[in-house]
Amino acid sequence: MKRIFAKSTLREFWEKHPDSEQYLKTWYDTAMNSDWRTPNDVKQSYANASILKDSRIVLNIKGNTYRLVIKFNFEHQLAFVRFIGAHLDYDKIDANSI
Repeated sequence: MKRIFAKSTLREFWEKHPDSEQYLKTWYDTAMNSDWRTPNDVKQSYANASILKDSRIVLNIKGNTYRLVIKFNFEHQLAFVRFIGAHLDYDKIDANSI
């Protein structure tokens, strides 16, 4: 990935949930240094990732304690943080449209 929007969203989350910080930083670094061109490329790095419609991918953070929904633009190497939250909060959203 060349650009992730927005790291500040991740930072705000880990400041409220310090146990997620290292996991989110690791994901961020991995994403920034990866050349993911398809959802399957992401699955190569994160086997438990769930592929949704409209280039959205759900990632389990900290052993599924948290969920991260990212919308990818693979052509331009952009990733948009659409949601980060606890598993219970994730159950209240529609990850396909958020």
